[in-house]
Parts: sequence; C-alpha cells; structure tokens
Amino acid sequence: MANVTVIGAQWGDEGKGKIVDWLASRADAVVRFQGGHNAGHTLVVGDTTYKLSLLPSGIVTGTLSIIGNGVVLDPWALKAEIAKLEGQGVTINPDNLAVADNCPLILPIHRDLDGLRETAAGSGKIGTTGRGIGPAYEDKVGRRAIRVCDLAHLDHLEPQLDRLCAHHDALRAGFEEPPVDRERLLRDLREIAPFVLQYAQPVWKRLKKVRKAGAKILFEGAQGVLLDVDHGTYPFVTSSNTVSGTAASGSGLGPNSTGFVLGIVKAYTTRVGSGPFPTELDDENGQRLGERGHEFGTVTGRQRRCGWFDAVLVRQSCAISGVTGIALTKLDVLDGFATVKICTGYRLHGKIMDYFPSHSADQAAVEPIYEEMDGWQETTAGARSWADLPAQAIKYIQRVQELIETPVALISTSPERDDTILVRDPFMD
Repeated sequence: MANVTVIGAQWGDEGKGKIVDWLASRADAVVRFQGGHNAGHTLVVGDTTYKLSLLPSGIVTGTLSIIGNGVVLDPWALKAEIAKLEGQGVTINPDNLAVADNCPLILPIHRDLDGLRETAAGSGKIGTTGRGIGPAYEDKVGRRAIRVCDLAHLDHLEPQLDRLCAHHDALRAGFEEPPVDRERLLRDLREIAPFVLQYAQPVWKRLKKVRKAGAKILFEGAQGVLLDVDHGTYPFVTSSNTVSGTAASGSGLGPNSTGFVLGIVKAYTTRVGSGPFPTELDDENGQRLGERGHEFGTVTGRQRRCGWFDAVLVRQSCAISGVTGIALTKLDVLDGFATVKICTGYRLHGKIMDYFPSHSADQAAVEPIYEEMDGWQETTAGARSWADLPAQAIKYIQRVQELIETPVALISTSPERDDTILVRDPFMD
C-alpha cells in the first residue's frame, strides 16, 4: 500500500475537498502540511455539507487528522472551526486530532498587518484573504515567530516578544498605527493556550509510529502549484510552498514517505484574486462556467475568474510537482457546450512557447493558442464508470492527459463522494 499526496495542480479551488474526503475514508491518517485557514475545502457527505478551512478533511470521518509544522496556525480560527463541526455532529478530540507543537502561530497583529498592506497597495494588491498568513510566514523565516510549544511557556516569552514587537512596531508606525499592545496579546494567548495545548505534540513522532505500523497516510495540500511561492505566478502567490515536496518538510517525514502524488485538476480553469490568467473568459462562456460550477471561494465567498482548460500550465505543474496521476474534477460543468477549447501553447511577442514564463510581465502578455473540440450534449453528472460518459467527453479526457503528459487516475462527476470514476487506485500503486 502506498501513501498518497494530494495537491492542486492549478490555482487552487480544483475540488480537492471531495477527492481528499473520498481518499480519507480509506486512509489511516490525513496530514495538512502547509498553508493556513485561507484554504477552503468543501465536503458533501450524504445530505450534509462541511466547509473546512484549517482542519484536515479526514476529521469528518473520524480519521486521525494531523496539522503539520508546515502550517501556520490561527488558534482562534481553530477553536471556531472545531466548535462549528462539533455543532454538525463531528467528534473531535486529542485521539483523532493532533497539532504539531512547532507550528508557528498566526496572531491578531498578523491580520492587522495583512489588511494594512493590502489597503495601502491600491491597484498593486496581491489579493490576499487578509487572514494574516503571509505575515505569519514572514515571522517564521525571520525567526521571531511564537509557536504552539511557546503556549506552554508564556511566563518566559518576553525575549521573543521583544524581537516580534521591534519588527511589528516599526511597520505599524509606518502605517501610523499604535505599537503592539503586548499585555493584550499575552492575555489573549493565555486564554487560548489550554485549548490548543490539548492537541499539541511532536507529530513527526506520531507519524513515524503510524508509518511503522504500515498504515496508509494521506498528505493533504492546500491552494495549488500555481500559487507556490517559488513556482507560481509570483508575486500573486501564497506564502508557502504548495508543491508535493513540501509534504516531507511540512510533516516531519522524509521524502520517501509521500508516495503517489495525485494532482487535482479542474476540467476548465479558475482563479481567485489578482494575477495573470491566460485563458480567462470575459464573455458568456466564462459566465456560464462560473454559474454552472458555483465558482465562489469556500473561505472568502469571492467570485472566481473562469476560463478554458490550460494544458500548458497543468503540464508544468505536474512536472514541477512530480505528479503520478491526476484527478479530473467538474467535468459536468462542460456539459452542453457546443464546442470546448484547450490551450496548447502560448504566443509571446510573436514567438511560440510551450511553458509559462517566470517574469510577471511575460506572464501577463502571453496569448493562448487554442485547440477546439466538439462538445457533448449528454450529461456526465453522477457518472461512475467510463460506460456512463458520452463518447465526446471521453475524447476530451484523453486529449487532456495527452497534452499534460500525465495519466488520469480519477474522474469526479459531482460533489457527491461516490460519483467518482476510478481509473487507477492511488493507494494500491
């Protein structure tokens, strides 16, 4: 049995929640390894819809769920999300939820700074969710973060607070804001500490034990490869590495533990927030994709930009992240289109390109080269086998996997867990 690492192969919002939930029901542990509570996953189980933003998707089924050290943790958001899920009948306790004790914390001052920067940026906004994720990662690499383990040592926090406040006070002064209220921050941390510490532990040790027992581990990524701080559409990216390799460093297990890499790919393309988007459609086709796909962010509610499938971007994401196979989602959104298009290359200043360039000016200037295919009028919604799919839909799927040079392992045909066509079982690889 292989472990499985799930990542988004576009700009996030590919439908990872449903796929992770489907896989989590067969896993023994689910691990979040990067990101913060800006990454929304929607799970539909029977008649109940669960909206997660921080907790691993396995928590809904009672699977051991682990928040790894690569995550930045807002303790108040954690408490609120747990309370919300418990209100829906989900049981959450230290037996099925573990939080890495070396996770950096997202503090109120991080949310403050996030909002101040975005407001001041004007037309140069990155398009963050304003939840403090970026500033928290900055403090992590700046070696001034307060971590989960520090909550057990708040009486000895003064030296860390000195470093933290020296940095933030200077930034706040630039925005004509008062200095950090240290007493209030400490008071807030003392209040939340007992709640968080009940889940805190060295999760690398627990995962080592789980792996030694031969259990199946599912590593759950957030956002998508095109939002990776190194490999994405910089600077319109998130603040962490979203590629599959981060599963190792963000959980405390070695790179040989990540197993089958499953890239989640939407049958078209969407993006939330600012930044380049070569196949974006500002016409009735784009509107139709958005309406049929219910394209609104799980966490923010922001409307997503929509466009045709971009094979160049997905091929690049699969190569960078070592994707073994893809899960193609939301195929049913394309039902009824007379024709569908796939971007197979770019034209930049008269030259043909088969990859997405690194410079933001070039990214904004590329023009998509399209291949057009006949659409299908039959429905694919709810299909659970190849035989249930229209012939033209099968041709579309086959062309996609040819162009991205990566095989299809799963096809999702609705938000329902069981509406899935299994081509290749990631856990049996």
